[in-house]
Amino acid sequence: MVDSFQSLDKQRLHLRVHAVNIYVRDQDKSLRFFLDQLKFDLAFDAKLESGERWVAVAPPDGSALLALIAPQPESWEYRLIGRPTGIVFVTEDVPAKYGAWRRRGVRFQYAPRLRRVQYGRQSSSENEQQLWGGVFTHFIDPDGNSFALTGFDAVSREIDEQRRLLAERAEAEQRRAYELEIAKQVQARLFPQTLPPIQTLEIAGMCIQAREVGGDYFDFLDLGSGDFALIAADIAGKGMAAALLMANLQANLRIQCENPSHASREELLRSVNHVFYRNSTESAYATLFFAEYNDQRRQLRYTNCGHLPALLLRSDGSLERLASTGTVVGLFAEWDCVTEERTLFEGDTLAIYTDGVTEAFNEAGDDYGEERLIDSFRRHAHLPPHSAVLALVDDVRRFSPREQSDDITFIIAKCR
Repeated sequence: MVDSFQSLDKQRLHLRVHAVNIYVRDQDKSLRFFLDQLKFDLAFDAKLESGERWVAVAPPDGSALLALIAPQPESWEYRLIGRPTGIVFVTEDVPAKYGAWRRRGVRFQYAPRLRRVQYGRQSSSENEQQLWGGVFTHFIDPDGNSFALTGFDAVSREIDEQRRLLAERAEAEQRRAYELEIAKQVQARLFPQTLPPIQTLEIAGMCIQAREVGGDYFDFLDLGSGDFALIAADIAGKGMAAALLMANLQANLRIQCENPSHASREELLRSVNHVFYRNSTESAYATLFFAEYNDQRRQLRYTNCGHLPALLLRSDGSLERLASTGTVVGLFAEWDCVTEERTLFEGDTLAIYTDGVTEAFNEAGDDYGEERLIDSFRRHAHLPPHSAVLALVDDVRRFSPREQSDDITFIIAKCR
């Protein structure tokens, strides 16, 4: 049967046939006929509160249920066993189905027959008369109940069209999945492939995307003269659009960092904002944490552009929050920032992260939040950075075991 879920209008309540009763003497025998010979699916087999057994089967497309009912011998329903049911099964190839079912022992009353009917308005014009036709046959079940098997020209054309559309949709989905996989591989290459040669700072980073591609970004750059950049950014939005903006920002930052004409890091970031603003839509923006570390002086100069506060855990257990020093990049043409400095000492550990960490939520709807993050950070700060990143991510996932809703990014840097 052809299921017509072409469009579900919310103003019109959906209505469909749920079940058609078939009266049989032996439910098990009838069930084997429908499952083994007709290859239908079992829909229900359960005991009702009354103690009666309800057995139902469905054709392969699941368009309706056939309830196999065994009435009491003295009931009027019992007299309906072995009669025409009035049920018509539709297929696009009656001879093929007829042959397959006969080989499985289904008894037919006659071979498939072709019928043609001319219909239309009463008119002398032959163009207003149309020919409607199909192939028909009847078969019976073990109880003698008879069913019609037919194939209409219109149904066959509709089925062919549905199959064509399904094939096109499957091909499009396969192509989309392939393109997403390529995009995922390309984006993975945008993250650091090697660590810069920092002598006094051990670093590690990780980005776990909620979808195939995402908008979180982290990077480690060698700026020359013993200076290194630790960068984390979060593009507004998710999916492919965010991934494209992320690639734009990554290229923008790397090019600006290699430009020797910038007199200061503030000027560098103003150029980053200018390029990102010009190359994106009005609503596109990114939060950015840009830290410049000098390997000899162990000095950290950072600019927090609307990003979540980085956490600096000192070796004595005190904690500093490196809060925002400017607004997000890419949203305003006129933009400026402020740089702040910290000196790192042996045993100090820095954590930079994105909001996919603190905004992860559990079944109760509670956010992971900054307090849980700080507690986890303190417990794992003694680990090497790579192990600390894995432990922090594991804590977030245990708190929020459901499907990830946002990209999760961590950078951990530990002063040697």
